[in-house]
Amino acid sequence: MGSLRVYATTGLMLASLCTLANAARLEDTAPYPKAEAGFTRQVIHLPQQAEEENFKVEILAGKTLEVDCNRQHLGGTLEEKNLEGWGYPFYRLEKVSGPVSTMMACPGNKKIRKFVPVTGDGFTLRYNSKLPVVIYAPQDVEVRYRIWSASDKVGTAITE
Repeated sequence: MGSLRVYATTGLMLASLCTLANAARLEDTAPYPKAEAGFTRQVIHLPQQAEEENFKVEILAGKTLEVDCNRQHLGGTLEEKNLEGWGYPFYRLEKVSGPVSTMMACPGNKKIRKFVPVTGDGFTLRYNSKLPVVIYAPQDVEVRYRIWSASDKVGTAITE
């Protein structure tokens, strides 16, 4: 039991060090501006992959809301900006609209808390582990992400 506790403590310490290292890496990479009032700067450090051209990053910005059985989403556009003098991209989610919902009748009108993503343009990005993905989003927006990869199976079109 004692060794399990040591491993758990060591794991927590390593996770903390990795978090601190990633936080320091952003400042070591380039002078990304601080977040403006009402915004947060959220950063994703991607792991290195073999053949990164076969990967994409989907940005899932959104809010946790109380929703019913209808499908919900928020609206917005993730705009790519350029870090002047460096040529590095960063992204800005200027404003979020909604939520927008389908209008089905929900039996029992039960509500649950659920993450509701922003849908719109610019949320699928090229995978590049050499640079952090830096996103400026409104303070009440959480940024999550998903990594997509191409299948090894490739089909061939036929001529008709």
